[in-house]
Amino acid sequence: MQQGIAILGIFVADLAFRAGRQPVMGETLMGSGFKMGPGGKGSNQAVAAARAGGKVSLISRLGKDAFGDVALATWKAEGITPHVAIAPDEPTGAAYIFVSDETGENAIIVVPGAAGGLSPQDVDKARSAIEGAKVFVTQLEQPVAAARRGLEIARAAGAVTVFNPAPAAPVPDDIYALCDYVIPNETEAAALTGLPVDTEDQARKAGDALLAKGASNALITLGARGALLHNAGASVLIPSFNAGKVVETAGAGDAFVGAFATALAEGMEPSAAARFGCAAAGISVTRPGTAPAMPTRKEIAVLLG
Repeated sequence: MQQGIAILGIFVADLAFRAGRQPVMGETLMGSGFKMGPGGKGSNQAVAAARAGGKVSLISRLGKDAFGDVALATWKAEGITPHVAIAPDEPTGAAYIFVSDETGENAIIVVPGAAGGLSPQDVDKARSAIEGAKVFVTQLEQPVAAARRGLEIARAAGAVTVFNPAPAAPVPDDIYALCDYVIPNETEAAALTGLPVDTEDQARKAGDALLAKGASNALITLGARGALLHNAGASVLIPSFNAGKVVETAGAGDAFVGAFATALAEGMEPSAAARFGCAAAGISVTRPGTAPAMPTRKEIAVLLG
């Protein structure tokens, strides 16, 4: 019997710098804070799903170094089962994150390191984790070929497939036919469709374009406006949750995807699962960091009332 969530993605060490603004080329600024912690979309989503109550497996690739040790310790602490290839001669990835003191908004540079070499063969070695999962999730921080292979295995096994096309990159249109849910944010939806996504109506048109590519559902996250669940039969805007002052938005999308996947694995209806994801994202932005900001099931339940 299929159960839980399998996530294919990368781990990176997040190196987060806080300041009033970003420096321009040639300029040095004094910052107000620094923190290192676990990151990477796949790993963040795994932590979010596990804290939300999910049984989670994570498929990835690490270097044999201190950052790799942080990854393994993080997953052990969160109860995540790793299916990880080790590349002893490559570094584990890292990400530079600038966080604005004024707004909590962020800008990020990701270097995947060893996870940048995740291959379809690595995915095949972990196929039992994918075939045993009720929900499969992947993104685009690892190579497209690996993401596609994961989606193919999951689709053949009858798992619900969730594709978070982030960061936005060109992908063959036939990948969308493997996806039950495509979950981009506004920027990613605009990049993938070539359409503006500044209003709710524009988001619906972008959703139509994603459905035309073959996706069963487009679930476009719209920041403070919430998330648009769009398919051939309905289009519903799920409002966001205000859980307090916004401190940092870097992990919000991953909180949403991970919690949404957990809710789907538990059999929630898609709109209820999206609301569950919005609640998780709403809590995450009130805290610094990415993986450390992910809320527990109890916290989500309290916000949902």
